[in-house]
Amino acid sequence: MAESAGALAPQWDNGLGGGSNRAADRAYRFIREGILASRWPPGAHLREQELAELTGVSRTPVREALRRLSADGLLQLVPNLGAKVNAWTIQDLDEIFGLRATLESQVAGLAASRAEPHHLVELGALCDAMEAVVGDGEAVDFSRITPLNDRFHGLLIDIAGDRRLGQMIRQVVEMPLVLRTFARYSRRDLARSMNHHREIVEALTARDGEWASSVMRAHVRAGRAVFTVPKTE
Repeated sequence: MAESAGALAPQWDNGLGGGSNRAADRAYRFIREGILASRWPPGAHLREQELAELTGVSRTPVREALRRLSADGLLQLVPNLGAKVNAWTIQDLDEIFGLRATLESQVAGLAASRAEPHHLVELGALCDAMEAVVGDGEAVDFSRITPLNDRFHGLLIDIAGDRRLGQMIRQVVEMPLVLRTFARYSRRDLARSMNHHREIVEALTARDGEWASSVMRAHVRAGRAVFTVPKTE
């Protein structure tokens, strides 16, 4: 059946009224996914007009989407130039992941001596949920696995019960970098990450702080490696 002319025409949103939020959401998702998939690599400039044409919305919702992505830390707004995708240098990566390995391994060690049975149940359930996302046979939806991963690591911080240590970790862990790390993971990388999570839970169950700490350190260092080791399936 032939399509009507109206159905074939681009559905532009003028950025006014109730449709503006939906248009901004659509632009936000499109640009965010493009950044994480390296369609726009670190340092790339994004211009409102080009993005409006790509997403089929007006510049007003694109501008709102760029503001949200800037708040997320995925890009920075540059006067008269539009937006620029954030980049991390090798030194940035070494510093961030080095601090994470030190701090998060300490958290895991503390958590091993303080975890209660209900904590272990929740950690196990989070492992189940992440493995279900990875193993569903489809392309991995990182928007689903990232909050689960965040909750897993956040729960370990809560169990450890060291408020200052938790604050330091949250300052070091840059969520945009976590998102980029996941986006670079191969199936093999994801499987290793899931195995690390399981082993950390086993170490907590055994109340073995050294075991938990060593696995967490390896877990974080493996995340650093995806930025330098060639990606394989």
